[in-house]
Amino acid sequence: MAERARKRPCGPGEHGQRVEWRKWKQQKKEEKKKWKDLKMTKKLERQRAQEEQAKRQQEEEAAAQREDQGRHYTLSVALPGSILDNAQSPELRTYLAGQIARACAIFCVDEIVVFDEEGQDAKYLRKAFFPKHQDLQFAGLLNPLDSPHHMRQDEESQFREGIVVDRPTRPGQGSFVNCGMKKEVKIDKNLEPGLRVTVRLDQKQLPESKTYRGKVVSSQDPRTKAGLYWGYTVRLASCLSAVFAEAPFQDGYDLTIGTSERGSDVASAQLPNFRHALVVFGGLQGLEAGVDADPNLEVAEPSVLFDLYVNTCPSQGSRTIRTEGCPEPAFSREVSSPLRPPTMAELEQGRVKSKLGVKNPGCWCPFNCSRAGRPRTTLPAPALGPFPWLRPSSSPWLPCSLVSPRQEPGPAEGSVEPKMAKEQQ
Repeated sequence: MAERARKRPCGPGEHGQRVEWRKWKQQKKEEKKKWKDLKMTKKLERQRAQEEQAKRQQEEEAAAQREDQGRHYTLSVALPGSILDNAQSPELRTYLAGQIARACAIFCVDEIVVFDEEGQDAKYLRKAFFPKHQDLQFAGLLNPLDSPHHMRQDEESQFREGIVVDRPTRPGQGSFVNCGMKKEVKIDKNLEPGLRVTVRLDQKQLPESKTYRGKVVSSQDPRTKAGLYWGYTVRLASCLSAVFAEAPFQDGYDLTIGTSERGSDVASAQLPNFRHALVVFGGLQGLEAGVDADPNLEVAEPSVLFDLYVNTCPSQGSRTIRTEGCPEPAFSREVSSPLRPPTMAELEQGRVKSKLGVKNPGCWCPFNCSRAGRPRTTLPAPALGPFPWLRPSSSPWLPCSLVSPRQEPGPAEGSVEPKMAKEQQ
């Protein structure tokens, strides 16, 4: 027995010491546990990296989608400054200007051009940019524009208008901007105090921080990247021709529309695709007076200056329409008409009906027209711009299933409709 015990294998270390074997076993368990923990840590790191990559990809897709929702066209309005001559008092002149400004803000006008024929700012910016002046003494009587960029204090928005405040900062650390919030915004650039800027706030803000974080961007970013209406700019022109020649866009206005009671019916006009549209209103004597007073124009009819020369209110009940009353009916012509294809829910409920009232062999629509038994036709799609009253009236844009075909199929056999028709005859 002693010889067998002597031949029995022993653990590592000195011969016959069982304590060393236990330590070796415990050490192996600890090493195996550390190896498992390291493996689990690497696995969690890989999962975390994949989640961060997926989150980053979703944010990039969301940012790209927000950019796609931007509005890349502009709408400008030009009118003469002589329209104020028709007001009999400073109060009425102030109210007339406010009426035009509010109408332009409602219909998302980006530029107002005031040409010579003979407050669109937030409340917290008015004291800095508009000191007391005699011409502004009745500005408090005006109805507020309440545009989207006139933010409330606690209103959340990606973009805000602000003014750079006079607050000492270190070089290269950025300036502070008053954006009408409880905290000031620290921007990424050092700018002069009193400068008006458009700020894009960072998505992640620290609640315990004394200031918000943001970046100075172009004033066009809210419109081009987020599709927001961000107010209008006012430009002065010395004459009617300067309205076209001094356009702020590189290629000028690619669509010009003149309004006059001598123009063609607006219902017959067709609106082409455009990037920068300009609508010109006449003064007390119409656009003819502006053409006659312009030394740079050698035309007899103002209609040759425009792509479209329309009468926005052909069935007017008054002999004359003043300029301050023109923007609203011009922009709201048939504004209640839907400017989109009907949804599937509306199609199923049958609430959408053809507005044309004519029989067409096909139509322009995003649906599969073969369901109605007719092939898809290649009619031009309507231009979805700010002029719903100028959409192509000859281009039906309802689904084919809502427009009666040119040759209606006869009633099925056994139907009661022919009998009812005979009885009515």
